[in-house]
Amino acid sequence: MNHHFHLPQNPILRQSLCCIWQTDGFPDFQNEIILPKGIVEIIFDFGDSLPVQARLDKQSGALARCFINGFNTTPIYLHHPEPHTYFGVQLQPVEVKNLLGVPAREFSNQAIDGALVHRELDALWHQLAEKQTFEERVDIVSGWLSEQSIASSQQEKMLGAFLNNRAGNFKSVAQLADAICYSPRHLSRKMHENTGMNAEEMLQYKKYLHALHLMHQPSLSLTEIAYESGFVDQSHFIKCFQAYAQRTPGAYRRSLSSLPGHLFENVR
Repeated sequence: MNHHFHLPQNPILRQSLCCIWQTDGFPDFQNEIILPKGIVEIIFDFGDSLPVQARLDKQSGALARCFINGFNTTPIYLHHPEPHTYFGVQLQPVEVKNLLGVPAREFSNQAIDGALVHRELDALWHQLAEKQTFEERVDIVSGWLSEQSIASSQQEKMLGAFLNNRAGNFKSVAQLADAICYSPRHLSRKMHENTGMNAEEMLQYKKYLHALHLMHQPSLSLTEIAYESGFVDQSHFIKCFQAYAQRTPGAYRRSLSSLPGHLFENVR
């Protein structure tokens, strides 16, 4: 498959957009497992074949041609038709409510039809489908987001920076709340609005995310990864990782791919 990636350079766009990506062509695999990655995305499917089949948190079925997925705490299991083109827009969680009129928590462990959420997303799908290149699609999405963008408060920007940094670097809710200038209670409310998790749960989730990426550094042992990620001991690390990934750290490392958080089955 071909892979494309774009990071916004415009400061205004960076307030609402983390990155834009696209994969197209004939996949080297039939089944994909995407572990929780701590992101909110709008994904457009431009495939001419059958829709992608997915299973997520006890729900299964065909994905819409434009769907929104949020902060997951359980893996997504996908079966890919062939060939296919996916175009993804990774959003800043704190901006989702401004952009779509719905807080990001509503998309946690969900793959919701975008046309049911925001009336412009269906029209946006048609505009993007008419374009042939990744660069043209990036321009269209960038223009749409610029029109929708609303200036965030400084506190929201700091919260967004925390959510986008996979390494949390905060040992307690009180420490994080103090850094963002929120009360611990208000921080938990804002965290739940943006992720579906409270502040304490998010600190734990951040440890898991950090460990997930450290797994791809072969020089580090699992013990070192547990320590670097802030877990008190190996047992706590295994329990936390398995709760989100539905597999132990050792099992993940034995089957990892070149892309953190993605596992492939029935490789051709």
